Amino acid sequence: SGAPAMFTKDDGTKEPSAFSYGKTNYNWQCNLDNYYAMLLQTNNKGIITINYGFARYGTGTNPVADAAHLAADWVRYDKGRTQLWEIGNENYGNWEWGYRIDVTANKDSQPEFLTGELYAQHFKVFVDSMQKAAAEIGNKIYIGAVTAEAPSPESWQTNTRKTWNAGMMPGINNKADFFVVHNYFTPYNTNANADVILSSALSVPQIMMQYVTQTLQSYGTAIKPIAMDEWNMTSNTQKQQVSNTSGVFAVLIMGEALKNKYGMSARWDLLNGWGNGDDHGLFSNGDEPGTVAKWSPRPSFYYLYYLQKMLGDRLVNSTVSGSNAVKAYASTYSSGQVNVTLLNITSTAQTVEVKMKNFYSGSRFYWYSLEGGNDNGEFSRKVLVNGNGPAGDAGGPVTYNTLKARSAVTTGGIKVTIPPLGAVMIAVDKK
Repeated sequence: SGAPAMFTKDDGTKEPSAFSYGKTNYNWQCNLDNYYAMLLQTNNKGIITINYGFARYGTGTNPVADAAHLAADWVRYDKGRTQLWEIGNENYGNWEWGYRIDVTANKDSQPEFLTGELYAQHFKVFVDSMQKAAAEIGNKIYIGAVTAEAPSPESWQTNTRKTWNAGMMPGINNKADFFVVHNYFTPYNTNANADVILSSALSVPQIMMQYVTQTLQSYGTAIKPIAMDEWNMTSNTQKQQVSNTSGVFAVLIMGEALKNKYGMSARWDLLNGWGNGDDHGLFSNGDEPGTVAKWSPRPSFYYLYYLQKMLGDRLVNSTVSGSNAVKAYASTYSSGQVNVTLLNITSTAQTVEVKMKNFYSGSRFYWYSLEGGNDNGEFSRKVLVNGNGPAGDAGGPVTYNTLKARSAVTTGGIKVTIPPLGAVMIAVDKK
């Protein structure tokens, strides 16, 4: 009850609400239990976004309490499967339902336009209800708040966006367990080349972290973990989003997120639609040109898979001398070995020697080399792993999870060649 038949858009016009329910039985929609089954089958944990907008556009006598009650019921239904929750999605944006409401249908005297201050008031109600529900079933949950990731001096920005953090941060009264930011990095909706795309991955995470932490401090709000739980690029026209370069971009973002101490980095999204290559999906929908089956992994999947496979337990400092073309991220394993992930952000192969401090190498080192194909210039739809490519027109090797690493002795030093717009991910034996 309380669900409106019509939503109010940012310009004041109306649109049918057309709710899509989480318990749908349509075979073309993912329902909530499908989602939980996917997490179980892939050994993953999720973060769940609560529909904050219902607290705004709900037509009950107390829509905030109604929305918080539904959120608490979800926590109970979840039964401890999810620790991380966030209240709303990009609610500072005029594209989100609840940004503007029909005040004649609202029964608790809310303003027509949302503000960060009002969101903070409502956030605390959600937290109280959800944490009570979690305690009832003996589970611990953490709840995040929607945060503007950058200042908004542009004249076209709405007042809601411009003042979001100023109202939300002090108003939340330290009730948030973490703060949520999103970023699409590249210049909006432009045909960016590889250099622009990769440069944004290297610079934006630090700028964003500095802005959020400094803004929290300026409002006297306790600094909590920052979750970048939605990111990708908006570069388009040359199939940038489905390319090998998108894989390099993904690893750079993960590396910079680690360096800048983000609590989470989650890529958007799993499955989308081809859109002539302007497709954020990590997997193909099967609607693209050539022989590409549905759920075929895109190049970014392979880069992230091998990053995860080779990454150690603890990030350690790394530096690159003699070239601006190579970026490095190093980690150690609790079992004693060392990992180095090397990325080449140029179109020319780079030969690198790895030297380590405070570590005695064993007799061998192992690596996977990833690079694009010879199709589509800087934005190949293919990725080759140790020379093995896809059977079809896009993606990578079907046998990715059984491919053996290349190996060499460490006697003559640890030297590798990083392919153009590619990566080499190394593990070094301990002595």
